[in-house]
Amino acid sequence: MPDHREIFLEMLAAERGAAANTLEAYRRDLRHLADFLATGGRGGIDTVGTADLRAFLAALTAAGLLPRTAARRLSALRQYYRFLHSEGLRDDDPTATLDSPRQGRALPKILSEDEVERLLAQARRQPGLEGARLVAILELLYATGLRVSELASLPLSAAFRDPRVLIVEGKGAKERMVPLSEPALQAMQAYRQARAHHLAQPRAGKRANKAVESKWLFPSGGRGGHLTRQRIGQLLKALALDAGIDPSKISPHVLRHAFASHLLNRGADLRSVQQMLGHADISTTQIYTHVLNERLKALVRDHHPLAKGGPLAKDG
Repeated sequence: MPDHREIFLEMLAAERGAAANTLEAYRRDLRHLADFLATGGRGGIDTVGTADLRAFLAALTAAGLLPRTAARRLSALRQYYRFLHSEGLRDDDPTATLDSPRQGRALPKILSEDEVERLLAQARRQPGLEGARLVAILELLYATGLRVSELASLPLSAAFRDPRVLIVEGKGAKERMVPLSEPALQAMQAYRQARAHHLAQPRAGKRANKAVESKWLFPSGGRGGHLTRQRIGQLLKALALDAGIDPSKISPHVLRHAFASHLLNRGADLRSVQQMLGHADISTTQIYTHVLNERLKALVRDHHPLAKGGPLAKDG
């Protein structure tokens, strides 16, 4: 290389311990820029200006490169030109005023109301304590929009407080009140009774005193003393499989998304949903309005008589 790319890559390997795959990715990204500059007669990679780099990024976008990939390439270029500047090989950093490509936010996965009902129906078919626990987990996630970490760490006392609301400690140790639906309340009370009966049963000639005294609503024998986020996710995926739903569509967070989107779909206001979800910024909650907008677009596209391919469109 007639420039300083190889020296830069050697620095990454020696000083930062970059892996072989990382070095190859940086080498490829820098080569793409060098090829672009050479093809356009824009000079060498070490002397490139900010305008040429903007043109390179625009060419990536025009070629259909994903914003995430373009952002990764820009990151490689930033590090290269910072290296040149820090080593005194350039007087400036041409990437200093470049903005990263906007990646947008992926729309959350959403379950339909019918799919949620199928999950609940399947959970209700399971007998005993396991079934009661599964119904309670589902009802609480779907009726309250709790984060899975908030659900897993619910204290047993939550089942004995005001039956109309749950008091939840969320991110930043901030408490919020979440209203309970009647089905969720009934599921939690049924589980509480099944839990007390099960844990009070004699085991190997001794009463399970330690388990009876557990302070958690969903106790387990693990180190934390309660169900883990991972275990709750496993239970939901197994339930989805039994209900004939693709397990990859199901997670505790997907049920949180379903709670928010179904509320908005039925007329709830965004500010109330924000408070129940425990979002500090309403812009986080607004992602669900984008989901609804996409659904409305699909509804018009697929069912409106004047939509492309519709009967009236064909007559016209």
